[in-house]
Amino acid sequence: MSSGVAAQTFSGSAADTTQERAKLLLVDDDRDNLLALQAVLEPLGQELMLASSGLEALRLCLEHDFAAMLLDVRMPEMDGFETAELIRARKRSSHTPILFLTGYRSDEQLFRGYDLGAVDFLFKPIVPEILQSKVAVFVELSRKEQSLRRQTAALARTEQKFRAVLEAAPDAMVITDGNGVIQLANSRTDSLFGYEREQLLGARISSLIPAWSSIAATGSFGVNSFSELRLTGSRRNGTTFPVQITISPFEAEGQFITTAIRDATEQVLAEQRMLRINAELEKRVAERTVGLMRSNDALRQFAWAASHDLQEPTRMVLAYSQWLKRSATGKLSDKERDMLVCVEENGRRLQALLGALREYIYISETGDEPWTTVDCNAIVETALANLEGVAAESKAIITCDHLPSIQSIKVLLVQLFQNLIGNAIKYKAEERTPEIAITSYVGADGAQVFAVRDNGIGIEPQHREYVFDVFKRLHGHRYSGTGIGLAICKAAVERLGGKIWVESVPGHGSTFYFSLSESKVA
Repeated sequence: MSSGVAAQTFSGSAADTTQERAKLLLVDDDRDNLLALQAVLEPLGQELMLASSGLEALRLCLEHDFAAMLLDVRMPEMDGFETAELIRARKRSSHTPILFLTGYRSDEQLFRGYDLGAVDFLFKPIVPEILQSKVAVFVELSRKEQSLRRQTAALARTEQKFRAVLEAAPDAMVITDGNGVIQLANSRTDSLFGYEREQLLGARISSLIPAWSSIAATGSFGVNSFSELRLTGSRRNGTTFPVQITISPFEAEGQFITTAIRDATEQVLAEQRMLRINAELEKRVAERTVGLMRSNDALRQFAWAASHDLQEPTRMVLAYSQWLKRSATGKLSDKERDMLVCVEENGRRLQALLGALREYIYISETGDEPWTTVDCNAIVETALANLEGVAAESKAIITCDHLPSIQSIKVLLVQLFQNLIGNAIKYKAEERTPEIAITSYVGADGAQVFAVRDNGIGIEPQHREYVFDVFKRLHGHRYSGTGIGLAICKAAVERLGGKIWVESVPGHGSTFYFSLSESKVA
């Protein structure tokens, strides 16, 4: 045997740059044998490390991991078997494949070699093709093992991150398989249900949430679905409490289900408090409503009685003022006559106000009459007949499209059209002949809309809601009236279940609209 050769590293000329090269350890005290082994294995393209003794081989094993080792059996100082025994004694290299090289066939050597964990024996002279094929197998196995280790490490890192996410969650988080067996759970689950982690893993989630299994059995959720439920949780000590759970299935080498569990005790108590508060509020509203209805009834009765009882005194004031005017002709001064005229005018105005008040109360309370099919064209004709005198006096031009028949209360519709047309005549522009157009159409919401358009003085924008209030007048005594006409229209429309509004351009006229719901159209 020749003298020792220093440990050397060689890179194969045919190395595949797309893959990480495996390391192969070649150990032989004969330099020629080492060079021969190197020449045979270089075509594999792996990293070859050479050692001329067992000690050099052990030193290299401390620094590197090898896909395979080729050990010469007969070496001075420390033979291959002794070297293999020491290599196997180290945990890091305990499973590294070892191929023994020997020039002697001996059963004793075979038994000892295999007993030391040898994977094969190669006898000199070595056939290059056989050596290459056998070493290539161990290189491929090494690569697969390294890939598996990387995947295992990556999986471990992913699992660690996943566990960290679970632990950071504010709710109890439980991951189960498709059968409801718990695979993972965070510490919040332990504290919420009173179990140790070891007791939870492998147990069924139905031990925590009894209804979970029945919900899963219905198949009400699938992959990528998301379900929120209010159920009952069961602690280890047997107590129960309300829980809000969120179920989210996912696929990862089989079906798994993530269940987020939150203690809903405070939420349930808050809901119960809210229900009690709502019930108390409803009770108070009902009591207030009854009180307001009694108050409104009393006010209506008083207003009706007052408007009725004041009629006779007012009539007497008018009658005596007229009698006094006739009997005292020539005896009164101009100032006294003016005062008498003022008394008469205010008496007439009071009489008109009392009549309008009774009419407003009547319209507001009308509604118990049966609904019938009403021809709106006939309604307008009746209203125009009632207004024949003032219409003729003002020379008003009134046109009316063909109107539909609707389900309504005749007396309310007559009063509605009569007041709207009468207002249009009353508030005419001095320099123009009143022109009034009555039309109808079906609105976007299916309601029947009626419109009464005029070319009168118009209404300022800030007064368009104001004009529908009781006793609201915009022009003082310049125009006659009681200030109740549009309030009566509003009351009538509301009794019919509709709404009324106005659009106007000051100085150019107004259009009053009122709508009735589709269900009321015949």
